[in-house]
Amino acid sequence: MENDKLKLTSSEIGTLWGEYVNGTMAEIVNRYMISILEDESIKKVFQIAIEIWEKQKQQIVTFMEKDGFPVPIGFTESDLNQNAERLFSDTFCLNYLHIMTIHGLLGHTTALSVSVRKDIREFYNACDNDAKRMYDLTIELLLKKGIFQRDPYFYPNENPEFISTKDFIDGYFGKGRRLSSSEIISISLNIKKGILAKALSIGFSQVTESKEVRKFLEELDKTADENLQALSKILQKDNLPVPMSLESEVTTSKDSPFSEKLMLYHVGFLVQTAQVYYGTGLAGAMRTDIAVAYEKAVLKALGITKNWFDIMVKNKWLEQPPLAPNRKELARDK
Repeated sequence: MENDKLKLTSSEIGTLWGEYVNGTMAEIVNRYMISILEDESIKKVFQIAIEIWEKQKQQIVTFMEKDGFPVPIGFTESDLNQNAERLFSDTFCLNYLHIMTIHGLLGHTTALSVSVRKDIREFYNACDNDAKRMYDLTIELLLKKGIFQRDPYFYPNENPEFISTKDFIDGYFGKGRRLSSSEIISISLNIKKGILAKALSIGFSQVTESKEVRKFLEELDKTADENLQALSKILQKDNLPVPMSLESEVTTSKDSPFSEKLMLYHVGFLVQTAQVYYGTGLAGAMRTDIAVAYEKAVLKALGITKNWFDIMVKNKWLEQPPLAPNRKELARDK
């Protein structure tokens, strides 16, 4: 069948819908950040990110409208206070764009893996290439400015080795062992992502006018701190460096740049993506203390997500994605 006659599958419309909502959220944040940036080199990278999204946004709208699906509202001008005081430093903004680019890389790859139509696959391939470009731009700029936090260095062994004892999985009893390079991948990334999410939550809690949202953000900040301490302790036990906090990159402003809806949605997005990364870390953990740390983090994230969902629904801030048809209801309407 010709490509233009194929209808969007549930997976394809689901990924397009999610890309639009999350993309419009990031667009609003990026537009605010570019308005407060002082460093021209960082501002240039943000401008490229905004232009890339505008191109992707128009393509998503075309796909959805062609198949008769309503385009979600997502986030608009009403969610941005362009004249708000500066809430974040240039360093925070660049780190924010880098971490969000990593989220984009994962999202585009997942979307591509469930797409069937050729034009949709070509779209996500292009999105993936754009995300790779942004990853290169952000990491090169972080390195140039000397603010990129590298993962710990290892010294090479003379020869390959095999696991020779059951103590390899023991992180609490017996002799234990040093961290493996494969375990550090997820520990380091989860710490960096957690540091950004914690700093963002602190900034949002300063400017929100809603007591309910502020209480949620304070609880989220506490949980994020507990998770960061648990993972950092694992690195410190092996005398490995822990990434630096970004909390000092949040100003003392109490002037909100964003709507309550956007701020709460954003932290919810980070909590939900964190569950994916925690799960990946858990699957690759070969030491019991690491596995336990991830299990606790996942359980805490599930509780936070439930509270987040309740507040979003209560305030009518959460858009409903396309649903499967209700066959029983259709039959009753005949």
